[in-house]
Amino acid sequence: MTQFNGRTKICYGEDAMGVINTLPITRALVVTDPFMTRIGFADRVKSALDRAGIRHGVFDRVEPDPSLDTVTRGTQELIREKADAVIALGGGSAIDAAKAMMYFAFKAREDTAKPLLVVIPTTSGTGSEVSCFSVVTDTANQTKIPMSDELLIPDLAILDARFTRTVPPHITADTGMDVLTHAIEAYTSVDANIFADIYSEHAIRNVFSYLVRAYENGDDMTARERMLVASCMAGTAFSNCGLGITHSLAHSLGGVFHIPHGRANALMLPHAIRFNAMEAGERYKAIAGMIHLPDSSVETGTKSLVLAVQSLMEKMALPLRIRDLDIEEAAFRKALGDLSAKALEDPCTAYNPRQPSREEIQDLFEQAW
Repeated sequence: MTQFNGRTKICYGEDAMGVINTLPITRALVVTDPFMTRIGFADRVKSALDRAGIRHGVFDRVEPDPSLDTVTRGTQELIREKADAVIALGGGSAIDAAKAMMYFAFKAREDTAKPLLVVIPTTSGTGSEVSCFSVVTDTANQTKIPMSDELLIPDLAILDARFTRTVPPHITADTGMDVLTHAIEAYTSVDANIFADIYSEHAIRNVFSYLVRAYENGDDMTARERMLVASCMAGTAFSNCGLGITHSLAHSLGGVFHIPHGRANALMLPHAIRFNAMEAGERYKAIAGMIHLPDSSVETGTKSLVLAVQSLMEKMALPLRIRDLDIEEAAFRKALGDLSAKALEDPCTAYNPRQPSREEIQDLFEQAW
């Protein structure tokens, strides 16, 4: 039996924030980062809550790649506030932290109802506003810990592209490549299905049509909105189908060398496509066709897709090799065994169309170097 889950209510467009007036809650904790507070985005959410007569507190201490310590502090504050809603405002880090806080707070007090989980993404990348996943970082062991549970699926996603307008070009590039990786890996997952395919296909087309536009002109609100919707659709797809070794490799690389997640995905995606072509070549050929690339054969379609991904990266000044990230070769070589082991053990590897050995994982890192 195949299943497809689209549980999150999605509100999008310029008036999407108005849905806050309808929420059946009395007290909310807004989870965000210091930058969202500094530029006034947190105030927008607080004003909307004030207009709705909803009491609120703010936890704005989320850092990039949120740590277990941060999640623990936020969970304690959520319990202390007795909030019946968690509102995540920000990119993947704030959203992942808010999800984990909600989860652990609910588990700590299961005699009460699960807090409503509302997500307002300010970047177009993670798809976390509709997914059942969260990633937190164990800083002591330099390891990213993926969490997966139906409780982590947000109840409401508010997609307002105005929150993405100020995202700088380099983050637009990183997060946009994350969208593309989500969509391609969901489309080629061993659990891919015809319902999720529709979301993946739409997301892929939009990335190739609008990502560079959003990168080159942040005020292009058509491009911003299309990328925000693409991110959400790719998130819906991978939440149902899982991901693949691109993400396994990126999680490992990011955990050790602190590379932004979308950038790590972009670096590893061409190599993962080539590796998977033996099993997923027909799917790569189909992707090439849908974005009007040469696709006369599996080999041609796969090669076209790899070149198109690399062309996107070059247009947005993204590095094509790990060595271009100011990582010393000695440090990379020393970490290679650990990188490979962690990638092989990553939960995303199970959904990859071709199951790799540890040696093959290590070879992929070598190719990307």
